[in-house]
Amino acid sequence: MRKILVTGGAGYVGAVLVPKLLAKGYEVKVIDLYLYGEHVLDRVKDHPHLTQIKGDIRDKDLLRREIPGTDAVIHLACISNDPSYELNPQLGKSINYDAFLPLVEISKREQVKRFIFASSSSVYGVKEESEVTEELSLEPLTDYSKYKALCEKYLLAQKSEEFIVLILRPATVCGYSPRLRLDLTVNILTNHAVNQKKITVFGGEQKRPNIHIADMTDLYLKSLTYHKRKISGQIFNVGYENHKVMEIAQMVRKVIGADQLTIDAQPSNDKRSYSISSEKIKTELGFVPAHTIEDAIRDLKDAFDQQWIPNPLEDIRYYNIKTMQAAKLI
Repeated sequence: MRKILVTGGAGYVGAVLVPKLLAKGYEVKVIDLYLYGEHVLDRVKDHPHLTQIKGDIRDKDLLRREIPGTDAVIHLACISNDPSYELNPQLGKSINYDAFLPLVEISKREQVKRFIFASSSSVYGVKEESEVTEELSLEPLTDYSKYKALCEKYLLAQKSEEFIVLILRPATVCGYSPRLRLDLTVNILTNHAVNQKKITVFGGEQKRPNIHIADMTDLYLKSLTYHKRKISGQIFNVGYENHKVMEIAQMVRKVIGADQLTIDAQPSNDKRSYSISSEKIKTELGFVPAHTIEDAIRDLKDAFDQQWIPNPLEDIRYYNIKTMQAAKLI
């Protein structure tokens, strides 16, 4: 497998993944709306094995034109997270679910060998179990999560000996990316710590699973090479570090410097708490992360210090909702 299609390849995760794929010798085709700027992949834009297509995955003609000849699809494109989705549920459904069905169908028909789907650990809803495993029932609380779960169901029904499907349920990804998001827990807290010298934590006892962006993108790379018997029709949680929000704030304080930072704890009605188990992927695929949340905080701090993140508190490109509103998508 050498020819890889990455939907959403200019997104937060894709901007880190695509250069890694190219470095490994893959031919990469990216389909993305480029809402967050066409500069995202600038450091590899002239690579002879990269094709960038500014397009919409809802465009079936585009898919019929670009998918033939593809060996594997890594499907990252979606309206990310609950708040973005809820501002325009119909738009979210059209991209996250309606477009998914023809993408899978055309991929299978055009003899794509492997389809890797970025689902979400949010599909479980809130569980009483301290370790949420892949065997537990799905009880999505939001439309975003519901349609992720429906996509999983549809994709699993399409698997065959020739069409290998893999579902990954990542925790919240954190760390630096050329298409940076500053609306994710670890990244938010680090941004505020560096640039405001103060973190406000609402509640703090809620658990949030996280995974470093370097590890998540390494897993997508590995997913192209695992033997099909190990991954065909499989679902894996990916999120080794489950920490309370206050614990994450303390990590940020440790990295940034306690003498430079105050933490302000405020009450919150948000009791949602998530904790997922990654034992299955560790046991069956031998995948363990090489980076920590503290590494992600340190990487972000270094990026701020190097002035790679201009105007981080105001520039809308770091915030999904604000960018979507400016593009009149919501």
